[in-house]
Amino acid sequence: MTFIAPIKFAIDLLAVLLLALGIKGLSKVRSAREANRLAAIAMMLAAFGVLLNSQGTIGISINSWIWIICGTLIGGLLGALTAKRVPMTAMPEIVALFNGCGGMSSLLVALGVALFPSSESSDGIVGELIRNFSIVVSLFVGAITFSGSIVAMAKLQGWLSTPSWTQSKARHFFNIFCAVLASIGGIYLLIDGKNGLFLILIASSLLGVGVTLPIGGADMPVVISLLNSYSGVAAAAAGFVVGSQLLIVAGAMVGAAGLILTQVMCDGMNRSLVSVLFGGALGASSASSGGGGGEYTNITSCSPEECALSLEAAERVVIVPGYGLAVAQAQHTLREVTRVLENADIEVTYAIHPVAGRMPGHMNVLLAEADVPYEQLKEMDIINPEFPATDVVLVLGANDVVNPQAKTDQSSPLYGMPVLDVQEARTVFVVKRGMSAGYSGIKNDLFDLPNTSMVFGDAKKVLGDLLLELKELGVGSKG
Repeated sequence: MTFIAPIKFAIDLLAVLLLALGIKGLSKVRSAREANRLAAIAMMLAAFGVLLNSQGTIGISINSWIWIICGTLIGGLLGALTAKRVPMTAMPEIVALFNGCGGMSSLLVALGVALFPSSESSDGIVGELIRNFSIVVSLFVGAITFSGSIVAMAKLQGWLSTPSWTQSKARHFFNIFCAVLASIGGIYLLIDGKNGLFLILIASSLLGVGVTLPIGGADMPVVISLLNSYSGVAAAAAGFVVGSQLLIVAGAMVGAAGLILTQVMCDGMNRSLVSVLFGGALGASSASSGGGGGEYTNITSCSPEECALSLEAAERVVIVPGYGLAVAQAQHTLREVTRVLENADIEVTYAIHPVAGRMPGHMNVLLAEADVPYEQLKEMDIINPEFPATDVVLVLGANDVVNPQAKTDQSSPLYGMPVLDVQEARTVFVVKRGMSAGYSGIKNDLFDLPNTSMVFGDAKKVLGDLLLELKELGVGSKG
């Protein structure tokens, strides 16, 4: 079986190269789909390499192959059905679930190696210590990732609310207690590779629940990106356990990318990671802070017809998408509206806030689904200086990310958070179902400004009516 080692090395090398190409391709919308396929092929090759190595070293029985094939077919079928049927509004929940599945996969790999160690593997004391340490890391991080991701998914789906005790200091004692138990289990596991196994599993799972349960919806994008990073760390540790170079490389890249994205999310919300993980829900802190309250006194509402008249006379229009656009599934209708404007030689761009929506990149994916050109999407730092020269801003289901309080009211919980300066435009139209607050639970001063008009209604219906009005006005039909 000496020929197996170079074959496995070649397979792993090819898989690493394909994975690197896949990740590079994800940086552009046009190449993202093909890049995703390359990454999927890379992971299939990695799995095949591990199986090939196992067959050559310890052997795999016919019954084992049956279990492997059945598991692959069932998992592949469930993944395909989920990818086909999940709506864009449920994408954050699916991402959280996939993070959890990644953590559970790493956990199960480490658990299998710990419970059924190979009798042929003898790497000495140092090798055994490295193996046991990798198992501890994979179990600890994998369990936290799985339980935390399930809680995040349940909260996003509305199946689980935030218990009152999690907003008190009791949660810190609970989390510290679980962390101490997990550490004790990890020490025992490091010593002999078996004792403490289930202690670390149970304690880590409870720790994942205890850390994630108090976090509110406003902070969920940060939690999802952090859990994504955790799943990468668990995968890298599992790579050391099974000797898979690709799993180590892929896990390290996912872990690093997740941490970078988490920092970007925190910067976009003007919150530290510590305050997100240990400060509880943003809405809770907002309500008790006393800042940002008050009633609306100068609300101006208008019809889609008035909005269409302003758009017809505009030379430059900026669209600000938010979670309300995703809920209404209005991205395709929005694209029809912007095509009409573009046909009338009206410049259209999209202002993307880093934490708009309920997951990192939510708005980018939503607009890409409607074939919006990627070049029209502009990040906050680029678009903010352009608002004073903008004729019309159309805010669709966004709230906290366009609240001027973040720059004007030092008592507001949002103060210091980078926001889109839409109030600097000549005219602002805000499409909302009603006057409900955003995730922060505070008043939006934008709605009271004299250059802001509210267009009340479901985003899809309002945009549909707006499209009809633009066509009746003959916008975009010239020539």
